[in-house]
Amino acid sequence: MTKNNTDTSKRDLSLFLGCIAPNRYPGIESATRKVMERLGIPIRELEGASCCPAPGVFQSFDKKTWLTLASRNLCLSEALDTDLLTVCNGCYATLADTNRILKEDPETKAVVNEKLSEIGKEFSGNIEVRHIVEYLFRDVRPEKVRDAVTHPLDLRIAVHYGCHLVKPSHERKLGSPENPSFFDELVEATGARSVEYEDKTACCGAGGGARSAVQDVALRLTEKKLEHMQSANVDCIVNACPFCHLQFDQGQFELAERQGKDFSIPVLHYSQLLGLALGYSPEKLGIHLNRIQNAEFYTKLGERAENKFPGKKLGAGTGFGKGGLPT
Repeated sequence: MTKNNTDTSKRDLSLFLGCIAPNRYPGIESATRKVMERLGIPIRELEGASCCPAPGVFQSFDKKTWLTLASRNLCLSEALDTDLLTVCNGCYATLADTNRILKEDPETKAVVNEKLSEIGKEFSGNIEVRHIVEYLFRDVRPEKVRDAVTHPLDLRIAVHYGCHLVKPSHERKLGSPENPSFFDELVEATGARSVEYEDKTACCGAGGGARSAVQDVALRLTEKKLEHMQSANVDCIVNACPFCHLQFDQGQFELAERQGKDFSIPVLHYSQLLGLALGYSPEKLGIHLNRIQNAEFYTKLGERAENKFPGKKLGAGTGFGKGGLPT
């Protein structure tokens, strides 16, 4: 029987998907919908949403345009009378910061609303923006997540917070930005162990447009972080952001292809990790669609990797393949 772990009367949620999850990692969307349903938390569709847009790029070039585009997405959630739920750190930064800026600055709000009026919309400022990890930690609480777990995970996890989830710390108010613990608590609620490693709070390497503009530099940052994770002998990486997810997953493939660096560390969004702990299969959560596949990881889950990829060569250290499939 499904356990309902929410006794909150807070506003309903609408799901903001962003760009990367639906276009590159649909398993993150599938996992999010499944775990929220299992936890008894209804989410509504946010029809007509666009890119957030990205905080490190759009804001740098034209802040007014950035605020206007972001506020349009907020208006869609306001029209539903729902708080807006994100599964991405970058989307969280843009939407939460825009929401705060426009609420606090009447002059900027008026300028933005003048542009929005051209499409028949107006920002009111009567909702909140939530990140799924922040929401589960604050509103559901780790102990209630633990109560819902039916398949405790015996895994060593490298938790990657990402930059925008914890900073600016005076806005996020989630504890120390240098030594946070809230995400680790949610990971350990699944039965897994969050393993400490060097430079845990460092960027994945992709942020601020670095992946597009200076990919070699971005990959060097990713490589260094992967080395620290590997040294900690982790079973997988767990993130809270599809863009970080892409950088660790696709980045491992690129490092192997370009430099022969073989890490083979599976990459999961928190929704996927929680989905495993709630009894869903890796296929139902889209984990088998990642670039990086590792037979030892499936073995630890009690799954036979050869059954998932018939006729394919798969093993720890050889888990790379085009289109998400091993070769």
